Formats: sequence, structure tokens, C-alpha cells
Amino acid sequence: MRIYFAGNKKVYAEFNGFTVQTDQPVEGGGDGTAPAPYDLFLASLGTCAGIYVKGFCDSRGLSAEGIEIIQDIEYDFINRKVGKITLDIRVPSSFPDKYLPALIAAANHCAVKKTIQDPPEFDVRTTVVEQ
Repeated sequence: MRIYFAGNKKVYAEFNGFTVQTDQPVEGGGDGTAPAPYDLFLASLGTCAGIYVKGFCDSRGLSAEGIEIIQDIEYDFINRKVGKITLDIRVPSSFPDKYLPALIAAANHCAVKKTIQDPPEFDVRTTVVEQ
């Protein structure tokens, strides 16, 4: 993954043929042209849970139509970080009740969530390159 600067507060990540664009909001000095990096991080939690929920439905021949996940963030102002994340898997009334606990179990398999719960080691360094 290559991270590079695209002007003002824009920071892009390029990998596997994709470019993920981020920017800061106008009130943060950016142009507000893309989500902020932290917003993408939060979105990755919900979309990761979503792919596991969708996979569960697909593997059982259940329709995922009408299912949505509402993600709620509670901010801890004292420690200046997210204090709690709630994922509410909303299903239509036609969804079989017997699978509701299994949907929660599927969402809990999310790799992003697991990485937060057991964080990796970080190695941040600088390298001087000839230009």
C-alpha cells in the first residue's frame, strides 16, 4: 500500500489497483472532498460486519434484502476517543427469528473488529530515498 499526498489535506492510499481518497473537512483545513481517514476507519467496522452478515445469509439461502446495520458511536470526551461502538443489525419482520443470534455471531467474526480487540504491533520509521 502506498500512501501519498494529493494537495492541501488530501491523503490517498493506493493498493491492488484502487485508490482510496481521504480529505479533512473544511473546518479542519481541508476541502471536504472525501471522507476523513478516521471516518473511513469507522466505516470499515460496519462494512466488515456487513460482509459477514451477508455471507451468513448467502450461505443459508436467506435474502439479505432489507437488512441494514446501523452503527452508533459513543465518544469518550474525557479520554478523547471513541468509547463504545454499537452495531444494530436491523432485519425485516419476515427474517427467521431462529437466525437472529447467528447474525450477531457472524458480525462478531469481522476481521477489523478482531484487529482492534487484539491490536497488532506498529513499527513506524523513516527511510531516506534518492530522488
